[in-house]
Amino acid sequence: MIATLLFAAFLGLLFIGVPIGAALGLAGAVCIALANADVQWWGLLAVPQNFYAGLAKYPLLAVPMFVLVGSIFDRSGVASRLVNFAVSIVGRGPGMLPLVAIAVAMFLGGISGSGPANAAAVGAVMIAAMSRAGYPPAYSASVVGAAAATDILIPPSIAFIIYSVLVPGASVPALFAAGMVPGVMAGLALMVPAVWLARRHGMGAQEAGMPRPPFWRSLREAAWGLFAPVLILGGMRAGWFTPTEAAVVAVFYGLFVGMAVHRTIKVRDLFVILRESGELSAVILLVVSLAGIFAYSLSTLGVIDPVTRAIVGSGLGEYGVLALLILMLVTFGMFLDGVSIFLIFVPLLLPIMRHYQWDPVWFGVILTLKVALGQFTPPLAVNLMVSCRIAKVPMESTVRWVGWMLVSMALVMAAVIAFPQTALWLPRTLGY
Repeated sequence: MIATLLFAAFLGLLFIGVPIGAALGLAGAVCIALANADVQWWGLLAVPQNFYAGLAKYPLLAVPMFVLVGSIFDRSGVASRLVNFAVSIVGRGPGMLPLVAIAVAMFLGGISGSGPANAAAVGAVMIAAMSRAGYPPAYSASVVGAAAATDILIPPSIAFIIYSVLVPGASVPALFAAGMVPGVMAGLALMVPAVWLARRHGMGAQEAGMPRPPFWRSLREAAWGLFAPVLILGGMRAGWFTPTEAAVVAVFYGLFVGMAVHRTIKVRDLFVILRESGELSAVILLVVSLAGIFAYSLSTLGVIDPVTRAIVGSGLGEYGVLALLILMLVTFGMFLDGVSIFLIFVPLLLPIMRHYQWDPVWFGVILTLKVALGQFTPPLAVNLMVSCRIAKVPMESTVRWVGWMLVSMALVMAAVIAFPQTALWLPRTLGY
């Protein structure tokens, strides 16, 4: 009875507009109180204890740092220099600017672990450029929103950090390595419909007449940005610093590039950067803490074991259960953000993962691919919200374009399910 009330209270709070974190914490706290109604008031001490336990995890220290990195590189001018460098390589022509937008978003995924920050950085440069070249704003917003979704697959990734905290046996370095190949596959898959749609509908007619940036000058200007992922990922691989320490190194490197090299960040800008990053980090970490209360109530109320037995005993088989889980998560992904999905469903899915002996790193990549899909799936798509705001178009205008890109990334997810080595080859080769 109390278990039913837990989910009913959570969904009811969401329905009346309570923020996701508060809904998780309130529903969990109420059910803990009801479950301990026959004991003294100190049974409620489980609420603050689990709030703190949900936050007091070392890997989570990297989250605010990578959010700050995204904000710094957004303002440092690195994105515009990477765009010029990419255009100097692929040239001008119908469909080339969308290709450049996706490539730059993939590259920025190796610097920042936040999809919305990536969408803001790329969108600020590419949407205006694509508009001048004759691309419809809705199409441009669709390309940028979808491209930014590769950010949570290509390391470093905030989603992988959250998953590693929730799942024993899935280390951050192993997840970072596992996300690299599927992340690149997702980016390449997005390029196919983006270029095809542009050429089929005659977009970018004005692009061919624009000047092509000189290669060597563009390379020289983009060199500092190009070195950032080498420093972050190479330093972790060489053992110079942990993922959390790498986030701090990335912050100081970004400040050096923005303030001393490009000189696009002034001292007065630091307050705005720190305030924006602090607000976003606080939202993420508050949701993580409040979800700890919800997860505790799930375990103490005995919800997880009956759900696991029902799913395993459904007769669907291993791949049928996996398809059911993905369908369920895709549906919820249309309404919830990725971090919330991990915090709500991973505790429920862990026993199922163990029953079928799925590799926790591979399973994390599958869930993150689903989250990536949710980041640009209407009606609640955080990346698409950012890009639509920049393009000044309603989200519903992107549906005709973004659907093709959803299909292409879904095919990548199917490939990773069918061939687990696409995700597991690199971490095993590197010895993680």
